[in-house]
Amino acid sequence: MALTNNEKNDILDWLTQTIREAGAIVLKYYAQTAEVEWKTPTEPVTAADKASNEFLVEKLRKEFPDYGLLAEESRDDHSRLEKELIWMVDPMDGTKEFISRNGEFSVMIGLVEQGRPVLGAVYQPTEDRLYLGAKGVKAELWQATEARELRVSERDEVASFRLVVSRSHLEPVVDDIRERLGIGEIRQSGSVGLKCGLIARDECDLYIHPSHHTKLWDSCAPQAILEAAGGTMTDIYGKPLEYTGESVQNLSGMLASNGHQHEQIVETIEEVMRMQTV
Repeated sequence: MALTNNEKNDILDWLTQTIREAGAIVLKYYAQTAEVEWKTPTEPVTAADKASNEFLVEKLRKEFPDYGLLAEESRDDHSRLEKELIWMVDPMDGTKEFISRNGEFSVMIGLVEQGRPVLGAVYQPTEDRLYLGAKGVKAELWQATEARELRVSERDEVASFRLVVSRSHLEPVVDDIRERLGIGEIRQSGSVGLKCGLIARDECDLYIHPSHHTKLWDSCAPQAILEAAGGTMTDIYGKPLEYTGESVQNLSGMLASNGHQHEQIVETIEEVMRMQTV
């Protein structure tokens, strides 16, 4: 049986405290010198990632024992595939930003129901900034103790869109797409959650991540929040992101927008990507 809106609201209330506690753990490590390990040549991990992961997994399993769970720093045993409700946890998105000490990292927790993200929380501990969202329930930005509604922009001329790009994963093809779309305004930010948060709060309009390097825990919470704020997230070809398979990668990238002209943007991306393969 699907979660009711009241149940989603109750879960978001519970997440508010939990994700702040995880953020406090991360901040304790942020005040120290980061000891960095490398999972792959391009994927760093720190003690902060691991401590936040351990805390969140324990809390979620205790509070929601019947839900599946996928967390970045935990082994995926695929038992989640048997569940209709699955937590997707990124204990710290933006580890490179944490290491470089620019503050643009976040803790992200999203919930998938029958293959779709239905609610999410993204917390930037350095700013005490919390994004919460569930479509049809709420879309809020909490700055310390003050909240305001999240709502994407009404811009519908693509050339006027404000593009947000990765600070540490800038890909040349994104610049090719930007030029083809006629977009001039660019902003850099770390963390997928924070980039999508900028769209949700009408400070940017578009985010393009064309590679397969993002994972389900990168997109789940941001997608739930963005959609609650009126925006759209798909893969770069306009297809729904897949949350129910064995693979944890977003194999066809991510595309987040204010929802206006999303299909036109997809068409342009397809043209540019075809040219890349010629």
